[in-house]
Amino acid sequence: MRKLEPISSGQITSASAIEQIERLQSAVETVIKGKPEAIRLAIVTLIAGGHLLVEDVPGVGKTTLAHALARALDCNFQRIQFTSDLLPSDVIGLSVYNQHSGLFEWKPGPVFANVVLADEINRTTPKTQSALLEAMAERHVTAEGVTHDLPAPFIVLATQNPIEHHGTYPLPESQLDRFMLRLRIGYPAPVDEQKILRDREYTDPLVELVPVMTAPEVVELQQAVTTVAVDDALVHYLMRIVAATRNSEMLDLGVSPRGTLALFRAAQALALGEDRTYCIPDDIKRLVVPVFAHRIVVSSRFSSSLRRSEEAEAVLNEILKTVSVPL
Repeated sequence: MRKLEPISSGQITSASAIEQIERLQSAVETVIKGKPEAIRLAIVTLIAGGHLLVEDVPGVGKTTLAHALARALDCNFQRIQFTSDLLPSDVIGLSVYNQHSGLFEWKPGPVFANVVLADEINRTTPKTQSALLEAMAERHVTAEGVTHDLPAPFIVLATQNPIEHHGTYPLPESQLDRFMLRLRIGYPAPVDEQKILRDREYTDPLVELVPVMTAPEVVELQQAVTTVAVDDALVHYLMRIVAATRNSEMLDLGVSPRGTLALFRAAQALALGEDRTYCIPDDIKRLVVPVFAHRIVVSSRFSSSLRRSEEAEAVLNEILKTVSVPL
């Protein structure tokens, strides 16, 4: 493999960056079998400074993926099990009266962690879902007029079952737009499912997973991502794709500027993970569906409420075919 020149971001070099990313990938793959692309996209989200939404049917490993990534990081971890009776204060925290001091004391909620697993986020009410909005976007929480900063790094790994299942609440558009990527894991191949059975025959590999990356190392990687070069031709290619979503008669809602920035940063992170100091067109193409699909709304004339995710992905794939790739 070609040796890259050092990336001038703090003390980290491109060689150590790819080594750390590959070590994290290998650690998570000891738990999640046969899904290297899903794991790579989760790592891309982490080092790009974004948040990840994992959407799929029950039992395919959504929560396990989030747990494995969290355990592979030597960071503070909190899990929030979203239910219909969960309150916003259960997420962000609240002030509690101290009888001894006669003062109210701030008791931070589980969102004050480096890695937050929001499990089955679409099983709670929109009011509680929105409690994550400020934290995800601004990296701080405001309660009772006081702003509390969140630790760095900070990533929300949210899981949800498809909306067509009973007992769920669709995430509001403003909340969906806060997630950098949405991915689906899918069922494992028979050979991989056989490995899953054998690996768990006597013990759980998740329990044996040890941290391979620290919080400062994650922050250094996030800083290194911003130094990856993106040529003007690639920026114009990205903008043509975005413009196509906004002008398509099949879509009621195109990609927002936040979505454009998300794909730009994710492409830089993907290039760093592929041992490159520059982006290529394939980085953009590979990320269009996971970054854009949850941000667009397919027109009711062309969609079925039961298959919105698949239809959004199909529209994006058609758009990719019509936009010329820079040479």
